[in-house]
Amino acid sequence: MVLDKLGSTLRKGVTRIGNAIFLDKKLLDSIVKDIQKALIEADVDIELIFELTQKIKKLGLDENIKGIDKKEQLVTLIHDEIMNILGGEAKELQLKKKTKIMFIGLYGAGKTTNIAKIGFYYAKRGRKVCAIGLDTDRPAAMDQLEQMCEKAKIPCFVDKKEKDPLKIYESYKKDLDKYDLVLVDTAGRDGLNKELIAQIEKIDKKVKADLRLLVLPADVGQTAKTQATEFQKALSIDGVIITRMDGTSKGGGALTACAESKAPVYFIGVGEQIHEIETFNPRNFVNRLLGMGDLASLLEKVKSATDEKQAKRIEERLKEGKFTLRDLAGQLEQMNQLGSMDKLLSMVPGMGGAAAKIPKSELEKQEKKMSQWKSAISSMTEYEIENPESLEKQTSRIARIAKGSGTTTTEIRALLKQYKLLKEMMNMQNPEKLASGQIDKKMMQKIAKQMKGKVKF
Repeated sequence: MVLDKLGSTLRKGVTRIGNAIFLDKKLLDSIVKDIQKALIEADVDIELIFELTQKIKKLGLDENIKGIDKKEQLVTLIHDEIMNILGGEAKELQLKKKTKIMFIGLYGAGKTTNIAKIGFYYAKRGRKVCAIGLDTDRPAAMDQLEQMCEKAKIPCFVDKKEKDPLKIYESYKKDLDKYDLVLVDTAGRDGLNKELIAQIEKIDKKVKADLRLLVLPADVGQTAKTQATEFQKALSIDGVIITRMDGTSKGGGALTACAESKAPVYFIGVGEQIHEIETFNPRNFVNRLLGMGDLASLLEKVKSATDEKQAKRIEERLKEGKFTLRDLAGQLEQMNQLGSMDKLLSMVPGMGGAAAKIPKSELEKQEKKMSQWKSAISSMTEYEIENPESLEKQTSRIARIAKGSGTTTTEIRALLKQYKLLKEMMNMQNPEKLASGQIDKKMMQKIAKQMKGKVKF
């Protein structure tokens, strides 16, 4: 999870407050010290840390508030204050019926990659999206944009010979009018200088962008405040995307710095994959840090990973009472796109603390098992995929599949066992109700009996 150490410390602090019989000065000082250390390591501004910890101490030592009420107020205070230093309530990016977004930033910030990620995000939500490359300075910038847009499955307009970004835009203007969301890639520099400002101003005047988003890498930490402020003054940015949040301990500094500079953070990058971008909601983010889950982000991930055509196909097959290894493979692929299991568990309300206690090796073992199952299914013939029952007593076939997929016969048998159990569950339920997600209590009791001792993780 993003900012693992900070989240772990905050959860421990909240648990200690909840379990304490008396909230005395010694306990409060210890909790405050741990929170201070974790926030400093997350690169949060010292003044903000001092203000937060002073408020915790003041409330904790207030003799007019007693018992449970004080504990509840302290937990609420920690939650709300951290939420505030991260930017307060969420600010949603407002798109018009037809919107042009210009992406700006320095070299290495991740503009091109995040254009593809944002394009993928909005295309999954029904927008007709395209991208145009106007970075004529950086070698291979056009090639990179093409490659990333191919991954995102969105059209990309580039001209690798033309060196004038204004001419490139003009040549594709009629094509761009066919789309309701146009994402514009621009050049960067090592620093914000007059040359970069002048170039972006010219492009902005030509494009008439509706929104200007600054892309900042999380590893710049508190320096994000300077960058956001300078870009705001020079180019009037509308918001920020913070990239590489999963790979640095300075993410807290970047988030709080943007909040201080009054530049709203709309998205955060949480991984290298095309779908690993999230809308930034400070409340949900803090909920996740404190182990309270973030169901909204989890549902967003599901929406991004879900292939509507495939979902429709599976729904139809369930109604017909069919379920084969091809369907199982499709579900495994969608699970893979959602991200690692520890990330997913941290988003489930009530599972944040529990997820932290599950050894990473166990989660990795389960992810490896799913990967092996996908490989095994890929090594089967069409007939075997559609008729898995034909494999049950076919030792030679199972050995062939194991060899072809780099797995063992034991793992192939485990896959067949899991498939058989899932199919039994499907057959026990009305297909139409199951396709729409309805499972009655009686059905759940039967599943529990059938699954007892059968499924091993």
